[in-house]
Amino acid sequence: MSDLGKPARTDFRFWWSETVRWGDMDAMNHVNNSVYFKYLESARIGYFETRGWNTRDIGPAGQGPVVVSQTFNYRRQLHYPSEMDIGVACPEIRNRSFVLTYAIFRKGTDELIGDGSSVLAWLDYGLGRAVEIPAEVRDHLTHG
Repeated sequence: MSDLGKPARTDFRFWWSETVRWGDMDAMNHVNNSVYFKYLESARIGYFETRGWNTRDIGPAGQGPVVVSQTFNYRRQLHYPSEMDIGVACPEIRNRSFVLTYAIFRKGTDELIGDGSSVLAWLDYGLGRAVEIPAEVRDHLTHG
């Protein structure tokens, strides 16, 4: 973290690139606030997949990660056709959940567009509740 409590590029080892699509903008000609969560979702799935697993076949059958809360701090506007770098990190792994942090930077710069986090529970879909994160998933999140 930088001196101002905002994330810095050095806080992240995983990067995902996105480009603003024309349809991402709203009537004010900037990226609509809800679209940022789609960018984070794409980066999150990319993060999982580069760690050797995808959300369709990880862990025991019928189990997987589910987002239970999300935050995002909007710091700068984006417009079409901006390009961005999205950093993803896993700073905390709990017994039945883990935290991912994100930062969106204008591509190739230190200009912070926004930052946020997600808490993901490890869900047993049949039981309908969070269960302990399997050792192999914990290993992927820790060492990837």
